[in-house]
Amino acid sequence: MSEFWLISAPGDQENLQALERMNTVTSKSNLSYNTKFSIPDFKVGTLDSLVGLSDELGKLDTFAESLIKKMAQSVVEVMEDAKGKVPENLLANGVDLTSFVTHFEWDMAKYPAKQPLVSVVDTLAKQLAQIETDLKSRTAAYNTLKTNLENLEKKSMGNLFTRTLSDIVSKEDFVLDSEYLITLLVIVPKPSYTQWQKTYESLSDMVVPRSTKLIAEDNEGGLFTVTLFRKVIEDFKTKAKENKFTVREFYYDEKEIKREREEMSRLLSDKKQQYGPLLRWLKVNFSEAFIAWIHLKALRVFVESVLRYGLPVNFQAVLLQPHKKSSTKRLREVLNSVFRHLDQVAAASILDASVEIPGLQLNNQDYFPYVYFHIDLSLLD
Repeated sequence: MSEFWLISAPGDQENLQALERMNTVTSKSNLSYNTKFSIPDFKVGTLDSLVGLSDELGKLDTFAESLIKKMAQSVVEVMEDAKGKVPENLLANGVDLTSFVTHFEWDMAKYPAKQPLVSVVDTLAKQLAQIETDLKSRTAAYNTLKTNLENLEKKSMGNLFTRTLSDIVSKEDFVLDSEYLITLLVIVPKPSYTQWQKTYESLSDMVVPRSTKLIAEDNEGGLFTVTLFRKVIEDFKTKAKENKFTVREFYYDEKEIKREREEMSRLLSDKKQQYGPLLRWLKVNFSEAFIAWIHLKALRVFVESVLRYGLPVNFQAVLLQPHKKSSTKRLREVLNSVFRHLDQVAAASILDASVEIPGLQLNNQDYFPYVYFHIDLSLLD
């Protein structure tokens, strides 16, 4: 499973024995894979400051998770037809996300533990905010380009009644710069090809004989040219409609057609040029954002452990990876049983949902006698 539970318990002898019991039970019952989760000793400061940091870290945790989801989705959207290769582009420090989490080590160079906690949190907050700002600007530019290209491509799709004709017709298909003659484009249903060939010259006076040519087809019909005198255009259109032939309104403008083709080429070229740099930026900064997120989880465990278990700082953090979704309920029961001594009243209510605790406003399913945080990587699949 791509799901982790990050918990902590006091580091005294009684609770270290409780952790050992937890490891024994979860291992024998094949409930989870457990590893120690190392967190450095930070400068604690005052308990008041920790309470404030606890709230701030909760908001920052939510923001970071939302950001990495957006970045993962951006990678999916940018890679389009190569979505099968998305996982190999969503890495943290060059390794898959599960490996990074299970082998987590605090980055002392990037986030010095000797600094005050508030400074470490501020560094993480600024880093994530900058990544989000850059993500918005980079993806907005790419998506605008992509949308413009898709709109042009859509013009080349559809049937002969709606699609652009600039990539179908050529200058040689038309009589141009004539004061008297004009070439029209007519859509003829496939079953009516023979009728068209037999009747088009007689649909109106002044139709140039043998002037029709099939220049394009789709599943429903064909696009034919026909040349006639300008003064009979309306009469020809009326007669054509009566015979279920449709005159497609089209004016051959060589400059406009050239501009449209050049625009398509430019957009394709720009998209190709932007693709590589954008994907590289997403890979690098997804890694940075994910690493920052797991550091935030470590900070939350530290702060909540100090607030819960008190000073001096003495706790052990453990990372649990449930083996399967169906075993999570049993795993929770084991943890609540092993650590119920940490908070007898609350633990009793968890094990017996019918017990109400006067003054406790937390939902029983949201409160545990140990520090607990959840990491769900399946949200990035």
